[in-house]
Amino acid sequence: MEIFSSIHTLLISLFPCIILAIFTFVKWVSFHSNTRKNLPPSPTKFPIIGNLHQLGSSPNRNLQILSQKYGPLMLLHFGSTPTLVASSAEAAKEILKTHDLSFCSRPSLTMPNILFYGSKGIAFSPYGEYWRQLKSIMVLKLLCNTRVKSYQKVREDEIGHMIRVLGESCGATIDMGSMFVSLTNNIICRVTLGRKVDVLKYTNLLRKFTDMLIVFSVGSYIPWLSWVDRVTGLVGRAEKVAKEFDEFLEGVIEEHVNKNKGEYTESNEGENFVDILLDLQKNGTPDFTLHRDSIKAIILEAFSGGTDTTFTSLEWAMSELIRNPKVMKKLQQEINEIAQGRSIISEDDLEKMTYLKAVLKESLRLHTPAPLLIPRESMQDIKLMGYDIAAGTQMIINAWAIGRDPDLWEEANEFRPERFLNNSINYQSSQFEWLPFGAGRRSCPGMQFSVPAIELALANIVYKFDVELPNESKKEDLDMTEAVSITAHRKSPLLVSPSPRFY
Repeated sequence: MEIFSSIHTLLISLFPCIILAIFTFVKWVSFHSNTRKNLPPSPTKFPIIGNLHQLGSSPNRNLQILSQKYGPLMLLHFGSTPTLVASSAEAAKEILKTHDLSFCSRPSLTMPNILFYGSKGIAFSPYGEYWRQLKSIMVLKLLCNTRVKSYQKVREDEIGHMIRVLGESCGATIDMGSMFVSLTNNIICRVTLGRKVDVLKYTNLLRKFTDMLIVFSVGSYIPWLSWVDRVTGLVGRAEKVAKEFDEFLEGVIEEHVNKNKGEYTESNEGENFVDILLDLQKNGTPDFTLHRDSIKAIILEAFSGGTDTTFTSLEWAMSELIRNPKVMKKLQQEINEIAQGRSIISEDDLEKMTYLKAVLKESLRLHTPAPLLIPRESMQDIKLMGYDIAAGTQMIINAWAIGRDPDLWEEANEFRPERFLNNSINYQSSQFEWLPFGAGRRSCPGMQFSVPAIELALANIVYKFDVELPNESKKEDLDMTEAVSITAHRKSPLLVSPSPRFY
């Protein structure tokens, strides 16, 4: 017994040394394993937080600055999450085309998981059969060309209403951004729900939702500190917002279910997203069941993504036209020639407006709606531009930096729509120097819905009104500072004074 007691005592005394030896061995193996790999260049990282401190309040700009030192493909660590950042068209092409399948999944992030029913929408769900089925529904049922064209009257109605409101506001100072928010909200609600909603209540709810979506979650990048998100109340606040939106969506879905039963008599806009999704749920394929949470996640993405990117793109395009009166005048001349004195521009006119299309493309280049495309995650070990990239690496493409790359764009920071008049870049082509809607399998499926709405709104505004800054302010006084989250908004409101044009 004394022998066993002595051995037990010896083992206890040696236990810390054994643990230290094991830890040292693991670190040694890890170090030598990594040294045998050819990893992309990396900035120095801090313990625990890694490179998170280097993102700052303007991540797209700060990552661009880092890329100028470390190269177009660099490896950062956001907490314990290795993150590949691509800042050149060549790197984007390798990721979004050559290795698109390897990089087409999404990382698991706390806020999207809470807000989108466990990331059951198309934007944040990981790659797999569920995502493929959802993508098929979006492309073939909700956003196919025929369906998008069927909503033409909705877009024209709402833009016509906005033009009438602007006409009543001539001579006054208005917040053009707020007007664009109302416009896009009304279009999205009519298309997705079949009716408008209480604008103020809905806008406030949507603002709370998008604010929570962009909040930094410690647990997303440092999993062993995920308890911090609960202690700070972050998770509780997100769950409260998710519950509010869930109650709203449940009410909407029940209205449509009752309508289909003949119990709901309010007039509607015809077949809308909710009706289509409920029909698919009822008569879907045997190998795929569309659950109610999936329906709500799809509608939520249409609300948050469709509204935010569309009104933001409109606001930046109008800002650039105000700052560049020669471009504004040239655009008005093109529209005058095509309109030939008619009272309103219709969607059928848009195809002839080549300069209008160039203006929007140039605005999207300078003001990419999502400056850092939604993060992807690698599903397997690959070799990328000579570097070893491990499975599970998060990947971010700095589309904003690519759009302003002086090696790709002459006078890259200048607003020059003419650069898009004689090139082949379009929304469907596979170019990688211009990525306003991403590319590859995870590109934005709502592109062909939002572009006609933006073009039609811009065309009618500049056709009917001269839009200037109030109080005789000079165009140089217009603040173009960004407030970057998932999308890049104007930091200050776009206050303008419209006056009627005589043409």
